[in-house]
Amino acid sequence: MPARTDLRNVAIVAHVDHGKTTLVDALLWQSGAFRENQDVAERVMDSNDLEREKGITILAKNTAVRYQDVTLNIIDTPGHADFGGEVERGLAMVDGVLLLVDASEGPLPQTRFVLRKALESHLTVILVVNKVDRPDARIAEVVDETYDLFIDLGADEHQIEFPIVYTNAREGWASLDPASPGTDLQPLRDLILEHVPAPEYEEGHPFQALVTNLDASPYLGRLALCRVRNGYVKRGQSVAWCRSDGSVERAKVSELFLTDALDRVEAEEAGPGDIIAVAGFPEITIGETLADPDDPRPLPVLRVDEPSLSMTVGINTSPLAGQDGKKLTARLVEARLAQELVGNVSLRVGPTERPDAWEVEGRGELQLAVLVETMRREGFELTVGKPKVVTRDVGGRVHEPVERVTIDVPGGLSGGRLADARSAQGPDGADGQPRHGLGEDRLSGSRPRPHRVPHGVPNRDARNRSAAPRLQRLRAVVRRCAHQTVGESRRRPPRQHHRLRADEPPGARRDVRGAGDRGVRGDDRR
Repeated sequence: MPARTDLRNVAIVAHVDHGKTTLVDALLWQSGAFRENQDVAERVMDSNDLEREKGITILAKNTAVRYQDVTLNIIDTPGHADFGGEVERGLAMVDGVLLLVDASEGPLPQTRFVLRKALESHLTVILVVNKVDRPDARIAEVVDETYDLFIDLGADEHQIEFPIVYTNAREGWASLDPASPGTDLQPLRDLILEHVPAPEYEEGHPFQALVTNLDASPYLGRLALCRVRNGYVKRGQSVAWCRSDGSVERAKVSELFLTDALDRVEAEEAGPGDIIAVAGFPEITIGETLADPDDPRPLPVLRVDEPSLSMTVGINTSPLAGQDGKKLTARLVEARLAQELVGNVSLRVGPTERPDAWEVEGRGELQLAVLVETMRREGFELTVGKPKVVTRDVGGRVHEPVERVTIDVPGGLSGGRLADARSAQGPDGADGQPRHGLGEDRLSGSRPRPHRVPHGVPNRDARNRSAAPRLQRLRAVVRRCAHQTVGESRRRPPRQHHRLRADEPPGARRDVRGAGDRGVRGDDRR
């Protein structure tokens, strides 16, 4: 199949706070997107107020840089699990991913999620070991853990042969040798050109573009962000608007934009592989298709993982209603929730028994909290219920979501504690995959750093249901290990009480341990 050799589409995916947005900043600076003396905010891709206040990426955004006459379209994705829907629709726009992994923390639960989605989409993966300058970096172990993760997720022989680059995103350099710091990000950009495939298309195929995101302009109204799959589109051209309900309407592309750094620039024509923004479709939604009006061929509708939590959102019914906001009625709240569904494919809104309250389902508490805070800043007054787990009836059995968490325990796990940890976890994870990192070398206490115990935790409603016995045993193991110093194998005897002598000041403590106790001194306990 022919390909666009002057174009590469790549997404940056990772666990939260592993350096995705900082790396995009460095790529923009070194591409000449800003003047040398220009005052640019740190993490420039985090553009809205909540992203800057919380220090995390909430919405997936795209930018473009030029390198060796090739346009690199880069998608910056969120790293928090609650915004997984943003990651999934970002992956629908690209042909490869940069998998960032912290050189100290290694692969974490969200790393597993984004990598699984990338492998399912058969995207090329480049491993970027970031923050290699950290004093506690363990580069070789992190690379081995990433290989284990690929094997766990069923990567084939081609996917597991991924290139590796070592970076310091804050300082703006990359290197192919972990022992030799680089000077700029040229090695990373060279790997993108070499390994990320150019966008392919079918010669003579009619125009097709998948809507993967939405934006708004005060002058043009709603903007649809699309990845062109086949064919070409021009400004002012008539296209077929293939809607999610199966209907097809004829519409006109009133404006056409391409991305240059942080700006959208007007374009007369766009072709296969281009990420474009088009205006002229006031009610278009994510997952719909723009196609040739004479031969409309809709693409598969974009689907994301189902919500796992729900909460009730209603109008403010307290006696102090109307003192903080201006938007108080049920009609306004319902319209605002419906508007949120247009651009957020991972949310669901349903009715309740009350006409002034709605059930909002999302991927996590942070996602729901961001929605509520955004509405509060827009002038809404709301009542919000406690989040509850969304269950599904599958084959007559109730299924509930499972969160993959990582527990840090001291390095002194040994003997019976190692056996307790293994029995508490079970041989396999909640997703049926074998657990790695639970061998003798991981829990034997041979290194002073904390050990990580991955564990699948059912996301339960604590008011009505108790944790599984396996989880209770794991918690008991972690509590015991928290009181044990690194390398200590004996159990500390119970604390003994004593009376103060007459010459001792109030609050003094006496060491009452036996001669064989090698724990901390009594006067050092906190």
